[in-house]
Amino acid sequence: MALPNAYGQYNSSKILTASPAELTLMLYEGAIKFCNIAIAAIDNKDVEKAHIHIQKIERIIDYLRQTLDMKYPVAEHFERIYTYLSQRLIEANVKKDREILEEVNGHLRMLRDTWKEVMRTGRG
Repeated sequence: MALPNAYGQYNSSKILTASPAELTLMLYEGAIKFCNIAIAAIDNKDVEKAHIHIQKIERIIDYLRQTLDMKYPVAEHFERIYTYLSQRLIEANVKKDREILEEVNGHLRMLRDTWKEVMRTGRG
């Protein structure tokens, strides 16, 4: 039983000590993970599990949108992307549509990979 507690403490420490750029990367990673879970839940006809995980993705996207610093022109671009993803997630949740979730997941992976590159080059 001590191992799960140690893992939880490690994760909490990891989040508390992360830079804003690292936190953003973690949010993208979490959204991708939840999207994969929602896709699997749809495949398994587990409507409730799909709904729960799509809502988790929606909350992450909403948070990312709320934290945009609109004084930078690129923020408007991200605002449009996040708005589009939010709309698609609502549609995916209503229809429990695997294809829409795969599309969203593709966008999330692209955003994550771009963010990793920004972090690598020191621009994040």
